[in-house]
Amino acid sequence: MPDQRQLRELQAPLKQLYSERPETALITLTAEGVVDFKRIGCRVPLLVNDGRELLAGLHPAAAGNGMMACSGELLLQALVTCAGTTFAAVATAMDLRIFSCRIVASAVMDFRGTMGVDRDVPVGIQSLQLVFQVRSDAAEEQLQKLLSLTERYCVVYQTLSAGAAITAQLQLLQTDS
Repeated sequence: MPDQRQLRELQAPLKQLYSERPETALITLTAEGVVDFKRIGCRVPLLVNDGRELLAGLHPAAAGNGMMACSGELLLQALVTCAGTTFAAVATAMDLRIFSCRIVASAVMDFRGTMGVDRDVPVGIQSLQLVFQVRSDAAEEQLQKLLSLTERYCVVYQTLSAGAAITAQLQLLQTDS
């Protein structure tokens, strides 16, 4: 694990590049999946690129069998992993000693919306909570600053809280007949 100095050395050339040539900082992230109609789910490759896949499907509250990952829970895992990585990087940059940190994300979702039971109920997660359970000898004000900077620099946290522009389009492919 890099220390404060090593992290700064690793990031310094990138920060300089992005400052001098802002267009180099604009990166397109992609993900793709294949719909599994038999199991009413979607398969996505794990990002370790070893051929393994993750199968996500309906949550039990939407008639899923509980044997597949729920996309809402995967969203929470993305939030936790991004926040955890950001927390570790910022703690390292601040030279804080953190003995342990467990992050718990929870979300409230009313399934009447996604199930089409009540048109007045929004589809999706209505509220999110992120709790950092920290063991450290750092002062509380330092830890509050760490939390504040984690919120500020966590990509998934900021994307969810600010609401990214999103579009969907259909691309028709020829059928094999």
